[in-house]
Amino acid sequence: MDFALNEEQQMIQDAARDFAQNEIAPVAAAHDESGEFPLATIRQAGELGFMGIEVPEEFGGSGMDAVSFVLVMEEIAAADAAHSTVISVNNSLYCNGILEFGTEEQKQAFVAPVASGEAIGAYALTEPQSGSDAGNMRTRAELSDDGTHYVISGKKSWITSGPVAKYMLLFAMTDPDKGSKGVTAFLIDAEQDGLIRGKVEPKLGIRASATCEIELDGYRCPVDRRLGNEGDGFRIAMTVLEAGRIGIAAQAVGIARAAYEASVEYARERKAFGTPIGTFQMIQSKLADMRTRLDAARLLTWRAAWNKSRAKASGLRNTVESSSAKLFASETAMFVTHQAIQIHGGMGYSRELPLERYFRDAKITEIYEGTSEIQRLVIARTETGLR
Repeated sequence: MDFALNEEQQMIQDAARDFAQNEIAPVAAAHDESGEFPLATIRQAGELGFMGIEVPEEFGGSGMDAVSFVLVMEEIAAADAAHSTVISVNNSLYCNGILEFGTEEQKQAFVAPVASGEAIGAYALTEPQSGSDAGNMRTRAELSDDGTHYVISGKKSWITSGPVAKYMLLFAMTDPDKGSKGVTAFLIDAEQDGLIRGKVEPKLGIRASATCEIELDGYRCPVDRRLGNEGDGFRIAMTVLEAGRIGIAAQAVGIARAAYEASVEYARERKAFGTPIGTFQMIQSKLADMRTRLDAARLLTWRAAWNKSRAKASGLRNTVESSSAKLFASETAMFVTHQAIQIHGGMGYSRELPLERYFRDAKITEIYEGTSEIQRLVIARTETGLR
């Protein structure tokens, strides 16, 4: 891997940084406080091509590579993690899955409007009783007698962008006796009758990223909106999550970077006993550890992104690389934000500074797209071949 960014990657990184610092950063605290979805800035992100970075231009995207995606994610997350969450779901969990498994007609109908920023996509896998255990899914999809559509009923929870999404990639059981091999994927128009959006979750962090439950009650999904074949759903879901973990790793790097940079500046300016606190060895030790872990997390994330297209071309998996990046970057985000608050002392605990927001936002990176515990299982099982 060449660690020097090419001209195209440098350009999109610069564009993302300018947008994040000039448009997102000034409104981030207000949106965190109110929990209001940042529709205006998300539409701007769509106009800049950030909602479909790896989507080919013929389907409304920017036609760039996975490294470009993580560069954008880091810059957006360094300004506000909630914005980066919306962008991550759109790119990784929604568009990526349809591009990988969809027909040309499905790509035109369900990817193009989302990649261009005209509409927002969501990913509906989790249920109240099943997160990592997809085989315990209770949402059912039954083929109609005339074979023209599926009737879907059930409840999904923790659906990021659920309150505002026009389209959803949704998973339901078509053959419960087969467990995870009985899961099928569907492309859902969320504005169609039979889908009810439930309560918006009152979250600890990423509060401006709207999250809700959804309930399907006799929802009629045409057969041509099934993604892949019956029983392909679990494989699709895991493939999509593998790509999504790279985006969350980049998000974690962005959060950690913002906290680290704030700490360096504070260590220079804050004085105690007549000298900047950055001259104290304990502060220097913290900053050194923060910087080292941040660099390691970024490099793991870049490797996973670079390896994504390489693995796809060769037919290999990117499982260990994406899980390793997500695991290490998310735990780095928690470590760095914790240390940043400690360096800032009482001011770090105050809501007058964004440190406490970074800390709250960092926690979710250890949970969604597979918890840290699940990442460790994935890595170990893949390496050993044991289950």
